[in-house]
Amino acid sequence: MNSAVDLPQSTLFASAYEHPKVLLPRRKPFYKTEYGAAYLGDSREHLAKMPDGSVNLVFTSPPYALHFKKEYGNVSKADYVEWFLTFAKEIFRVLADDGSFVLNIGGSYNPKYPTRSLYHFKLMIALVEEIGFHLAQECFWYNPAKMPVPAEWVTVRRVRIRDSVEYVWWFSKTPFPKADNRKVLRPYSADMLRLAKKGVKTTTRPSGHNINASFDKIANGGSIPTNVVEEQIASEMLVLGNNAANDVYTRRCKEAGIKIHPARFPAALPEFFIKLLTDEGDVVVDPFAGSNTAGSVAEQLQRRWIAMELVDEYLEASKFRFGE
Repeated sequence: MNSAVDLPQSTLFASAYEHPKVLLPRRKPFYKTEYGAAYLGDSREHLAKMPDGSVNLVFTSPPYALHFKKEYGNVSKADYVEWFLTFAKEIFRVLADDGSFVLNIGGSYNPKYPTRSLYHFKLMIALVEEIGFHLAQECFWYNPAKMPVPAEWVTVRRVRIRDSVEYVWWFSKTPFPKADNRKVLRPYSADMLRLAKKGVKTTTRPSGHNINASFDKIANGGSIPTNVVEEQIASEMLVLGNNAANDVYTRRCKEAGIKIHPARFPAALPEFFIKLLTDEGDVVVDPFAGSNTAGSVAEQLQRRWIAMELVDEYLEASKFRFGE
């Protein structure tokens, strides 16, 4: 009997719709849920076993190339690009032609000097020029929980200011990936609602731009979000930190005496891109899953998902994101 990898693509995706673990037929999941499966081990090995064009979105945040070593592992800046490209080649292969690869990555300082490293920019260029990705858009995650580091330059000598954003690069396999910004519309501003209520059709900014504030425009359901990933509720901006101390995952980890993953991103970050770039039933993969935030969000949004992680303790704790 043929394996899933040997099946024609149309048959493969008909089967894959039932459960994503069919995309890794010879690999035993660490655990699985209704919509997804988590795998322990090197994601390069797992990705290599997946069929071409079988994934709609890869959303991930790998260990950054920081000056100081972190407990979750990170590669030096000198070796980072070469190291990551070994993953990127497999990511490119498994993506569907209209699929996207969203990479959250932070910058760092050069050792001994208050100057910034260019390692992440070198990686971005290599992903485009060597692997063949297209840079669909540069986005940013505003993270107010970032520490004022390096302390020597920020809090001791006071010659630099605190970082609060990280890059979120949206790559695509072709220039026209699947995307629909109507899925991530934000509430209109109070000013827009006020103008519409007054019946103002257009208003002109000092720059000369005309803004359509008609009721027809308001009926569109919301404003198009910016490339700074934020969450708006009742017109009040809620910034997205990664220091939640009271969520279910953190609370259950403490109760079970299991170590909490030290580098988590908020659920709203993958939620934004999963909604923007996928439909229900699509496949979302995170090759550096950590506490598997992306997988849990995909589960809630009824997307099929595959998570890959090297550290079994992190995957064990990630089960708490899926209840009992």
